[in-house]
Amino acid sequence: MGLHHDKIVINGGRPLRGRVDVRGAKNLVTKAMVAALLGESPSVLRDVPDISDVRVVKGLLEVHGVTVVAGDEDGELILDPVDVESAHFAAIDAHAGSSRIPILFCGPLLHRLGQAFIPDLGGCRIGDRPIDFHLDVLRNFGAVIEKLPSGIRMSAPDGLVGAKVSLPYPSVGATEQVLLTAVRAKGITELTGAAIEPEIMDLINILQKMGAIITVDTDRVIRIEGVDRLEGYTHRALFDRNEAASWAVAALATEGDIVVGGAKQAEMLTFLNIFRKVGGQFEILDDGIRFWHPGGDLKPVVIETDVHPGFMTDWQQPLVVALTKAQGVSIVHETVYEQRFGFVDALIEMGATIQIHKECLGGHACRFGRRNFDHSAVISGPSQLHGADIVVPDLRGGFSHLIAALTAEGTSTVSNVGIISRGYENFIMKLEALGADFHLAG
Repeated sequence: MGLHHDKIVINGGRPLRGRVDVRGAKNLVTKAMVAALLGESPSVLRDVPDISDVRVVKGLLEVHGVTVVAGDEDGELILDPVDVESAHFAAIDAHAGSSRIPILFCGPLLHRLGQAFIPDLGGCRIGDRPIDFHLDVLRNFGAVIEKLPSGIRMSAPDGLVGAKVSLPYPSVGATEQVLLTAVRAKGITELTGAAIEPEIMDLINILQKMGAIITVDTDRVIRIEGVDRLEGYTHRALFDRNEAASWAVAALATEGDIVVGGAKQAEMLTFLNIFRKVGGQFEILDDGIRFWHPGGDLKPVVIETDVHPGFMTDWQQPLVVALTKAQGVSIVHETVYEQRFGFVDALIEMGATIQIHKECLGGHACRFGRRNFDHSAVISGPSQLHGADIVVPDLRGGFSHLIAALTAEGTSTVSNVGIISRGYENFIMKLEALGADFHLAG
């Protein structure tokens, strides 16, 4: 949805009730689109959400000569990479905007064309996600990297060769980079310290459909045997766990009842445990999960975000809003991104009692301890939030602000909501379907 209105005025205090459907995960679909570059024939991807990040990748694929057209089914894309070609810095830059996706094009383009360019990269300002990590990985495979004023040029005069890669932290982006590069590299790649998120496993499913040979061992070791040729794939994307959890928390915080169509239990296991501990209830249906507030007080919890199978960092922000309503003191220790509590300033302004600390609270010391990062939150409740004027800082924080405004007494104006459409398909229509009381402003 291109959001023409960048402000939404919400009258809070009304429970959200009804059904919303979630489609493919933002964190998988964009990578699956890039994987299509590796095929010698067209790929078909289903359940693609209409979000701005998908449009960014579509534009980037098109400037590289890939045709991307809608299929017969709603949410279906057909990606044909037969005429892949080099794109100019300026064209890549124009399409990338603040997205970090171009870095993942490098491995596939080095295989297809022997060269790749990337402009300076942006992304959500929630912490330092250095691209040096990615460049080191590509160097391991034999890429030659030149830094230019306009960005980075890469070449692989002798082709890419399998490598041993060890990640100091199970980074999702770096794991994707290795997978997309290793499948066509000569020889065997061994990746230790890999991320094993469901979205990564689904990307591995896609690559295997294309002809890749990938083994996932215990202890975060992934082995990839390079192959000479990959074909296109046909795949239905894994559902978006982040969006599912966001609507679940919206049901809890507004004392509502929402069926999230398309959500599945296995990938939500850790979230469902915490949801239940806080006092929410859920029911697993054949085609989704129903989440509701059963009445009574919500209970405080201590949680620590972590890589999969831990509690996702993207689940933390909406949950903090619900925890302002819990009876007692909750602690959230953020160990994945070091700067992810910027969104609480608005909650405090709305009447929440939240203190942010530099110490590691609530569990073991993490890599941000004693490094001056505000990465633990202490939430005391229950607090009745009141309406305020809020400016959305980033994607997940933005949805949390929407939830806060929906639970608050009185009227809130939330600006910069265009960011939310980067990851939440048709969220305005979904709010309407759930009975939220709001209108769009200029």
